[in-house]
Amino acid sequence: MRFLLILFASILTSNIALTYFLGMCPFVTISRNIGVAAGMGIAVTCVMTITATANWLIDHYLLIPMGLEFLQFLVFIVTIATIVQLLELVMDRYTPTLHQAFGIFLPLITVNCAILGISLFMVLRTFSFWQTVVYSFGSGIGWMLAIVTMGALRRRLVFADPLANFGAAGITAILAGFMALAFIGFSGMASL
Repeated sequence: MRFLLILFASILTSNIALTYFLGMCPFVTISRNIGVAAGMGIAVTCVMTITATANWLIDHYLLIPMGLEFLQFLVFIVTIATIVQLLELVMDRYTPTLHQAFGIFLPLITVNCAILGISLFMVLRTFSFWQTVVYSFGSGIGWMLAIVTMGALRRRLVFADPLANFGAAGITAILAGFMALAFIGFSGMASL
């Protein structure tokens, strides 16, 4: 039951993008196209799950036993960069169209603060190994849900006539705010 609570909370009530506003750069820029947004969501979910799991193992079996907890930031970032580079090589080889659609934003997953945030949250919340796996996977799904929903809303804006002074970034910020308010409605159900 605890795992379902963590999964639900990480997707909806403690959504990494709409509650903590982490990972907003690709959230705003990639969300113009639903297909690319879904692909980026899958990539972020994979990277988030793999890196948080790897970081948990490194933290508990290397850093803590050796008294090197002060190196967590550095080691977590190096792990994230390594996983992203491997993912980029695989995507370039097997899905070149999607790789090209991501452009510069695929290597920028390395510095996506949502990815690092999940690894730091699992340390702060003292999650077990399986709680970390569930939390990181749920957070990736939540981020993907947010970016795909934003892509769908922005797609509908093509048929609207928003105020010219807002521009695309302003309307996207307003949409993100409304989405965050909608996700806050779930906060009474479960939270982390």
